[in-house]
Amino acid sequence: MQSLANKVVWITGVSSGIGRALALEAAARGAKVVLSSRRLADLKKLQQEAGLTLENSQLVPLDLKKYRDFQKPVAAVLKKFGAVDYLVNNGGISQRSLAHETKFAVYEELMAVNYFGNIALSLALLPSMRARKSGAIVTISSVAGKLGTPYRTGYSASKFATNGFYDALRAENYRENIQVTIVLPGYVKTNVSINALTADGRRQGTMDSAQAHGIAADVCARQAWSGILQKKNQIVIAGAREKFALVVHNLFPTFFSRIIRKAKVT
Repeated sequence: MQSLANKVVWITGVSSGIGRALALEAAARGAKVVLSSRRLADLKKLQQEAGLTLENSQLVPLDLKKYRDFQKPVAAVLKKFGAVDYLVNNGGISQRSLAHETKFAVYEELMAVNYFGNIALSLALLPSMRARKSGAIVTISSVAGKLGTPYRTGYSASKFATNGFYDALRAENYRENIQVTIVLPGYVKTNVSINALTADGRRQGTMDSAQAHGIAADVCARQAWSGILQKKNQIVIAGAREKFALVVHNLFPTFFSRIIRKAKVT
């Protein structure tokens, strides 16, 4: 296991799923961990479960929709730890609705959380990394950010936008020694489909079959940290079905468009 001893790791969206698993894995590898999600009670519970203390962790409640307010939490984290070595932007929300049935407000929320909230925290922390000429920024994107699938028009759009931002950010900050990694999970067994927004903005409330049979979150987290510590630009963590879809989409886009019309994506 590659160590994160004495490294400061800030992870968003840690209340469940991939984010929770990433935090537990970081703590197990010896990191000092900054935990963020909306509810303080969830953060306290995870802090205890991970065996973290007041000295080697910090609880920072964040609502990614309120992305104009991130300067203060960033200042608080830097005041305590001096620097953040790894920022892992994991917080996000998915979608399960057809475009023609979906209220525009749903698209606004998806972009606010998955794109603006994501990049706003990176931009707030970026100056400190540039000043130190050190640091890593990670975003947990999705295979759906490389290929669009039915019922996820807004979700895919937010992830496509996020991927583009971080590809450009990597190029801009190469000389500043800042690592930028995009993680592309496929189906992972989490509550993402349960919490996904439907056409009117309500949560779906049910688990997709594909999600239920996905990769375990702890397996996803271990693979993600392994790739991050190897300084990979992109990490695909997915089953054979999703990996095959990526290859077909890249090499045979017309053929892929015919397949995806009929594919079971829920």
